[in-house]
Amino acid sequence: MDLNPILLMAGGADQGGGSGVFMLVWMALIFAIMYLLLIRPQRKKQKEHERLLSDLKKGDRVVTSGGMFATIFAIDEDRGRVVLKLGDDTKMEFLKSSIAGKVEN
Repeated sequence: MDLNPILLMAGGADQGGGSGVFMLVWMALIFAIMYLLLIRPQRKKQKEHERLLSDLKKGDRVVTSGGMFATIFAIDEDRGRVVLKLGDDTKMEFLKSSIAGKVEN
């Protein structure tokens, strides 16, 4: 007698249409777990970052995705860029999306 573990999990070969329903439920369960563990947290993080970028204003202290700390000198909403003041005489232009977060004083 050949006991195939896959057939045993699916309920055996004698249940004609039952294995298809089992497979459908199994795939739905895997998708639900993937959604809860991967997709949902990533969407939440993306929305928080978009909210952060929309709330930026001149004078805010920020850190870029490259790890540079600077103060916002100017914001160009049309082009999606910001001018960051790194020191007394140093200003650089960055994409607004390259700002990783605000630095609290």
